[in-house]
Amino acid sequence: MLAVAACSPVDLLNATAPDGGVMVHNDPRASLDVYAPASACKAPVVVFFYGGNWQTGSRDMYRFLGRTLARAGVIAVIADYRHYPEVRFPAFMDDAAAAVAWTRDHAAEFGGDPGKLFLMGHSAGAQIATLLALDGIYLRHVGLEPSMLAGVIGLSGPYDFLPLTDPTLKIIFGPESDWVKSQPINFVTASAPPMLLATGMSDDTVYPRNTEHLAARLRESGVPVEERFYDGLGHAPMIGAFAWPLEFLAPVRRDVLEFIKARSGGAGCQ
Repeated sequence: MLAVAACSPVDLLNATAPDGGVMVHNDPRASLDVYAPASACKAPVVVFFYGGNWQTGSRDMYRFLGRTLARAGVIAVIADYRHYPEVRFPAFMDDAAAAVAWTRDHAAEFGGDPGKLFLMGHSAGAQIATLLALDGIYLRHVGLEPSMLAGVIGLSGPYDFLPLTDPTLKIIFGPESDWVKSQPINFVTASAPPMLLATGMSDDTVYPRNTEHLAARLRESGVPVEERFYDGLGHAPMIGAFAWPLEFLAPVRRDVLEFIKARSGGAGCQ
């Protein structure tokens, strides 16, 4: 009898992702992968940070996302960052900022427009993406400013998640007096970049109120913000819905691409 290797859901999504017309560049030194349309010219660029409770995850798991975005005309940079227990907050924020700086420096090499730079994250990655955009200290460490961002996309993100009760998270985010520094909602100003915040109404991992609270604070500050709440959608399916076999779950991909298009300031080369 032949042995059949078991495939994880992520393996299946990656296996079904179309790769025609997509160029893939791996940069081990920068710990990121670039997925670019073969004919990209001044295309919008998205830096994506995955979730995993700040403890797990790998860019290899999101090949389906990179290919899906590239097939839609968007250059996708899937970035790794260090996890606990190797590091604690805010070290992974510095890793993420470095990935953004690398992307801005190299975007044109892949047909991207560094002036159309977006951040996107799912779950813990959404906390990283939004905190980068709201607390400018991390981007300034690498010579950038949040004003250089065209927009931010947060998917099922924790933005207002105090008090911490999980013992491991208490270690990750340090002394209680420093917890406020990890909360994106605490750094909203009128100069924040436009945001799309989306979540599933059946998410019991990161409660939808996180999206509601951050969107409300952005709106109060006059920041352009769009919200999407998907009925019946859970936490992991939010990102899985990007893959064509699961697109029936919710129009996440469509909404993200429409936001990018609207905030990109026009098409690429003429």
